[in-house]
Amino acid sequence: MSKRVDVSDLHVYYGDFKAVEDVTMTIAPRSVTAFIGPSGCGKSTFLRTLNRMHEVTPGGRVEGTVTLDSEDLYAPGVDPVAVRRTIGMVFQRPNPFPTMSIRNNVLAGLRLNGVKEKATLDETMERSLRAANLWEEVKDRLGKPGVSLSGGQQQRLCIARAIAVEPQVLLMDEPCSALDPISTLAIEDLIGRLKADYTVVVVTHNMQQAARVSDSTAFFNLAATGKPGRLVEMNDTATIFSTPSQRVTEDYISGRFG
Repeated sequence: MSKRVDVSDLHVYYGDFKAVEDVTMTIAPRSVTAFIGPSGCGKSTFLRTLNRMHEVTPGGRVEGTVTLDSEDLYAPGVDPVAVRRTIGMVFQRPNPFPTMSIRNNVLAGLRLNGVKEKATLDETMERSLRAANLWEEVKDRLGKPGVSLSGGQQQRLCIARAIAVEPQVLLMDEPCSALDPISTLAIEDLIGRLKADYTVVVVTHNMQQAARVSDSTAFFNLAATGKPGRLVEMNDTATIFSTPSQRVTEDYISGRFG
């Protein structure tokens, strides 16, 4: 199910402003890749280019190539909505649909895609909630509003909603930043289990979290104030945190700046 993402010579713009420049990387399937770096260095902006969410922003555009198992996601004729079904996203703050029940939150994407068969919907709902490690907590109140859940449960509900449409890649933009420590550990545990079936990419400001959950880590930094963000280096997480190749990476990880 999961697929490999290849990025080549990618430049990201907001109008005339270049936010990120010259990123080339490979994101391995069935793994967790963490993006780290100081605020404003383009991590989240770059993340949004991977499923064409960036172009939703007025003036947002990219130059370069993003492929999913060699299929060019920005090729003429490629439907951005279809890309976003294939590459799901979980945002910084839990965002369950406020007027929908727990059940309907999970199934929103399937229904939007025209799935109506009750047995299919019921099976997908339970499978997705189980995969998000939420089923046992909500199985007796599926008709309750999604917003009635705790913050950590809401974030797992959003993960269940994202995986219900069976994406191949799951992007997470600081998924724990609004959560308490116990909920954060639950999400981290879930990320570790999701990589068995998905290619997972996580943006995080938390160095310890990146070290705990990821197989590979990419460090982004600003070239200079007002300049575009750049990918400084990417390697397996153990190497990045123990023997990075660039001094600036070591300085950031050790807390000397950022």
